[in-house]
Amino acid sequence: MASQTRNASTENPGSKSHRNCTFLELNERPCKPRSFGMTEIRGPYYSVMGPRYLQDILETMGYYVDGLKFAGGSFSLMPKDVVKQITSTAHKYGVYVSTGGWAEHILAKGSHLFKPYLEQEVKDLGFDVVELSTGFISIPQEDLGQLVRTVKDAGLKAKPELGIQFGAGGDTATAELAAEGTRDVEWVIQRAKACLDAGADMIMIESEGITENVETWRTDVVAKIIGQLGLEKVMFEAADPKVFEWYLKNYSNRVNLFVDHSQIVQLECLRSGIWGTKSTWGRLLTFRPS
Repeated sequence: MASQTRNASTENPGSKSHRNCTFLELNERPCKPRSFGMTEIRGPYYSVMGPRYLQDILETMGYYVDGLKFAGGSFSLMPKDVVKQITSTAHKYGVYVSTGGWAEHILAKGSHLFKPYLEQEVKDLGFDVVELSTGFISIPQEDLGQLVRTVKDAGLKAKPELGIQFGAGGDTATAELAAEGTRDVEWVIQRAKACLDAGADMIMIESEGITENVETWRTDVVAKIIGQLGLEKVMFEAADPKVFEWYLKNYSNRVNLFVDHSQIVQLECLRSGIWGTKSTWGRLLTFRPS
């Protein structure tokens, strides 16, 4: 989803210069920019992240990080020069930067603010991807498609965030979300297809109602989404080790996942097949014909 500016991030899949123990063969991982098996990490939200902290993360694990997402409009609270340092650091390691779901806050203040937001803030700060979250707003499908086109016309990548649970994305209590009910998965799939037709680069799927704030995981929803949309154009929120382990066990290391930045090492150990729990150790594999 972003151009690469660091040679170490664009090595061919067989290169081993980014790691130790090179005598061991690990699961195949495509080089960046990847179109599958992508990992997007959460930036500032539950904890502070500045350019020096991010530098440490990417200096050690940058080969495995594809994107960085500012959650909850966190970048709006930070000094502009610091946000620019963060986006610049990410780009040095071939990592795209997403706004997170701030667009719905802008739209709630007035749709006339959306284009200035793109031109005066998003592009100036160095963002690559505009997430179009609909967790807290209800917007016609046609209008969502127009938002995608507006983002693309601005020279940015569009990433609608969809889900079956209204009110997702704000740490809302389980009981309160349950009272809202859930949307039919076909509604989500049709919206996703319309967004992709409008030029969306990726669809983010919210975890609420599927693997978060539910008594029983809705694995049927995941199966239908992947069955209809495939793996390459969909990314699943999976900021819980049990959740991303389940995705990898059922959909291989090719599945695109969004996790907290604190989980990148654990996730990549699973993707690479070097470690895991009793149910995954030595069982997550890829095959390269000799």
